[in-house]
Amino acid sequence: MAINRRHFSLGLGALGLAGCSDAGSGRGSLSVSSSLPSDLMPVRNSGYDAWTASFRTRAANQGFSPDLLSSAFRGAGYLPGVVKRDRNQVEFKRSLEDYLSIAVSDERVSKGRAAFARHQSTLMAIERAYGVDAYILTAIWGLESFYGERRGDVPVISATSTLAFDGRRGAFFEKQLIAALKILRNGDTTVGNLTGSWAGAMGHTQFIPTSYLEYAVDFTGDGRSDIWGADPSDALASTAAYLSRSGWQKGLRWGQEVVGSGASGTIIQPQPGGPRFAVTSNFRVIKRYNNSDAYAIGVGHLADRIAGGPPLRTSFPPDANGMTKDDRVALQRGLTSRGFDTGGSDGVIGPKTREAITAFQASRGLTATGEPSLTLLRML
Repeated sequence: MAINRRHFSLGLGALGLAGCSDAGSGRGSLSVSSSLPSDLMPVRNSGYDAWTASFRTRAANQGFSPDLLSSAFRGAGYLPGVVKRDRNQVEFKRSLEDYLSIAVSDERVSKGRAAFARHQSTLMAIERAYGVDAYILTAIWGLESFYGERRGDVPVISATSTLAFDGRRGAFFEKQLIAALKILRNGDTTVGNLTGSWAGAMGHTQFIPTSYLEYAVDFTGDGRSDIWGADPSDALASTAAYLSRSGWQKGLRWGQEVVGSGASGTIIQPQPGGPRFAVTSNFRVIKRYNNSDAYAIGVGHLADRIAGGPPLRTSFPPDANGMTKDDRVALQRGLTSRGFDTGGSDGVIGPKTREAITAFQASRGLTATGEPSLTLLRML
């Protein structure tokens, strides 16, 4: 496939990682979910309307029926929040320690073990069919949509048409819009159920429309490849199909933490002074799903933890402020106990923690920098 499944993804902006305690990034039918932010509700835009009229003519020339196009675009509209999120995709760097604090949090591990137990028979059947480790599939599910809890409710037709009209990546998103229309024409789902993230990634494991057309599987045998509904079976099998066709080797681990010397294979150390990992070709297959070392380590380590494995044994070094993760957790707890909400105590310094620091500093007549420090920790 010429394009990565998550070519446009944000890493930590993925649905399953956005909205955690202090992750710091964000992650149709006639009616739109009232839970959507106001900027993800359709607004009138004459340029978009003109573009849509032109697109519908092109789509009709490609064989899409007038009835299908009318149904698909009924209630669709320009979503200003989609453009804002797309244009604000500055490269967002987190240390591996911060990434894993969110991706392999205690909550995500415990929910993953519960999800695996609930769906074990299905996951093992998928593993037998495709040769892809069931724990790896569970971990991807956990990172992509928090085990189905955050599948996204933005109408895909509105999202992809807005981004196609906007033009920054117009050709790519017009291709996704065409693929979404094919999904509807095939009868795989309805317009009302064709929802996903702000950029059109859909379902339990966040497939973009073109990847759905290429890899989606009807594992339940009901005649539809349903990645959107409550049952995750088709989505998990589709992910297994993707990994299998990307070169997954049955029975080969993704990798492991290197403790001491003597490890074989490719050794990587994404964060200087932090853990080292010996990775295999299956690690590179996971990166076909999302081209990030941190993501692939997150999937592999979360899979190991869900399977009962231990936390990483190697400590990460102090950050640029000289603070360890334990220091940062203590700082967040201290602020929260004094009424300055950090959104949780995971040791990740994101916008909510910085806002809490700023408010605390202002309340004490200090210069409000919003920066964590050991001095601030001692004050707390």
